Amino acid sequence: MIHQLLAATAAIAVATASTGAVAAPKKAAATASATLPASNPFAQPSTLPFETPDFSRIKDTDYLPALLAGMAQQKTEVTAIANQKATPTFDNTLVPLERSGLLLERAGLAFNAVNGAQTNDVLQATDTKTSPLFAAHNDFIFLNERLFGRVKYLHDHQAELNLHPEQAKLLDVYYKQFVHAGAELPPAKQTELKAYNQRLSSLQTEFTQKLLAAAKASALHLTDRAALAGLSDAQINAAAEAAKSRKLDGYVLSLQNTTQQPLLESLTNHATRQALMDASLTRAEKGGANDTRPLIKEIAQLRSKKAALFGAANWADYTLYDQMAQNRATAIGFLDRLAPAVAAKQQREAADIRALAKQQGATFTPTAADWTYYAEQIRKQRYALDSDQLKQYFEFNKVLEDGVFYAANQLYGLTFKERKDIPTWNADMRAFQVYDADGKELAIFMIDPWKRDNKNGGAWMSNLVNQSYLRGTKPVIFNVENFAKPAPGQPALISWDDVTTMFHEFGHALHGMFAAQTYPTLQGTNVARDFVEFPSQFNENWALDPKILPHYAVNYKTGQTIPQDLVNKILAARTFNQGYDVGEVLEAAHLDLDWHSLPATAPLQDVDKFEADALAKSGYDVADVPPRYRSNYFLHIWSNGYSAGYYAYPWTRMLGQDAFAWFQSHGGLTRANGQRFRNMVLSRGNTLEYGEMYRAFAGHDPSIQPYIDYYGLGGGESAAPAPAPAPAAVPPAAPVETPKKGERGR
Repeated sequence: MIHQLLAATAAIAVATASTGAVAAPKKAAATASATLPASNPFAQPSTLPFETPDFSRIKDTDYLPALLAGMAQQKTEVTAIANQKATPTFDNTLVPLERSGLLLERAGLAFNAVNGAQTNDVLQATDTKTSPLFAAHNDFIFLNERLFGRVKYLHDHQAELNLHPEQAKLLDVYYKQFVHAGAELPPAKQTELKAYNQRLSSLQTEFTQKLLAAAKASALHLTDRAALAGLSDAQINAAAEAAKSRKLDGYVLSLQNTTQQPLLESLTNHATRQALMDASLTRAEKGGANDTRPLIKEIAQLRSKKAALFGAANWADYTLYDQMAQNRATAIGFLDRLAPAVAAKQQREAADIRALAKQQGATFTPTAADWTYYAEQIRKQRYALDSDQLKQYFEFNKVLEDGVFYAANQLYGLTFKERKDIPTWNADMRAFQVYDADGKELAIFMIDPWKRDNKNGGAWMSNLVNQSYLRGTKPVIFNVENFAKPAPGQPALISWDDVTTMFHEFGHALHGMFAAQTYPTLQGTNVARDFVEFPSQFNENWALDPKILPHYAVNYKTGQTIPQDLVNKILAARTFNQGYDVGEVLEAAHLDLDWHSLPATAPLQDVDKFEADALAKSGYDVADVPPRYRSNYFLHIWSNGYSAGYYAYPWTRMLGQDAFAWFQSHGGLTRANGQRFRNMVLSRGNTLEYGEMYRAFAGHDPSIQPYIDYYGLGGGESAAPAPAPAPAAVPPAAPVETPKKGERGR
């Protein structure tokens, strides 16, 4: 398979019926690499179920030789395809391309999984060495004049080829990938492009590594237990364990990847809250070896220069060509028309925060560090809803099996059986065999839930094996989260936000499990960024479904199902504090687009000044609510494939809430509705134009109104007036290539 996830943290993805794919040939025999010893565990496909990588056999030193051999092997395969003398046909050009690179894919998917979730010096050194090589490898393929000539011939003669719809889509995707990669640029510009690609690849890898080190180094170390006032005994014990693991006395409050830190809502000491927030905000801008700002300014400039080679005004317009939004103007317009309502809601919420602090005799002016502490008190006052009380009903394993899995059973008929015989990369992980409604094996699913210092921040989904009828492979999928690990002997209680994250990431997993494509380039979650988050945003809704919630929300001490009055409080409080929660995401999305709107003529930017100016112009109340990610730790856009694409989260929330509104108006959670969604969305991969796919499912273009209603932006408590009138429907979508490097998560 040829795609542009070769060096990526591949992220997110079987169906009741085929998409109409052509019959697949018998699975090809594996081709051994001449340069990779047979003893290397990647030399042949794994013998475990579904070819799941055997992590009990894989050593950290096995990845580098396998990746290098995989690149060499695919170069040989691609050269043979390109140099054929026979007239190009679909079967002698695109089919062998889809079969190529199997060794590279086997090793690459496993490497990216472990490097993202459990990295170390050996893995980081491998990443550093291979990143520019992967960039050059992509260029070898997509700037191959003879290979592009064959693809272009097929594209120009498509009317004569009588292709099946999935074949036609594959040809369209390949052609656009080649053009977008620079195949039509003159030689001088291709040379310049290759230099940009290799430098960007190295910078992006360096950013990831520096940020991971910065987050670890910036964790708040405290020696006085009194500074932790307000935390539960379990939270204090976990902080003590974190310090112990670092060989430190006292307590360590580790940083999660977002600006806001979960413990801020419980800490009663203002100085501790401010110290934790400051550590979060400045984690990678302290001027030392882990300062990411020099990398950011160079990445931004190189991207704008690369875009200019293609005649694009900026990186956003260059990279959004294959997205549902299509261009910067549409994406930024979507954010701007939400800004007035969100900013007004932010200001009302901030006034409430200041009023409560004053009422309680605070001698300081509340900052963002104090927001969730006071907001949690307001939540309790207005709705009698206590986050710590809620946690008693959310034990991780029960949420997983009786919540996330149960919802998938009720909607899609899936069942799950834990497998203790499938090795994982960490002992805390769990693995499951997934069975379809007809009892047939569908996928392998793994989950890695707990935060570690050597794990990238956030939560994501990815594949270890991709689905393909052509290859005869079924999906092996994993979710990664960063929940606070309980101290030994303590129950694994998680927050409501963590519960939502689990449903979100499993929405990605379902998208991958239900993949039903012949060609791997089009399978599962290989879709546009501003569509790939749609199934996950949609799946969050089932966490509160009246049939699902009582099934998993059970008090870990008493066994009592969550009482209805507490459920009612959750529902009543749903729009509470959404000025902050929604606003921080929209601000980050705006900041992303501003960075990627720079023209090629712009000088290197002062990162702090650029960010401050961009946020000040965004239209949101950034004085009270900082963005979910500041530039210095915005991993999504500087390394994980969401450059100019972070708007995809609110955009796909619009899709998810509109789709959920369809469910609500058609009987809610039923097998029939789930099957329809699976057949018409989750199993389609990148075989249809996105607007067409959505309209076929819902019967209309997606509307923004359910999004506005969901967050209380058009009325209700602390709500502002509705945004300025705007078209209800999103514009038609363009065809999409395989997504770039990136995680699928939150």
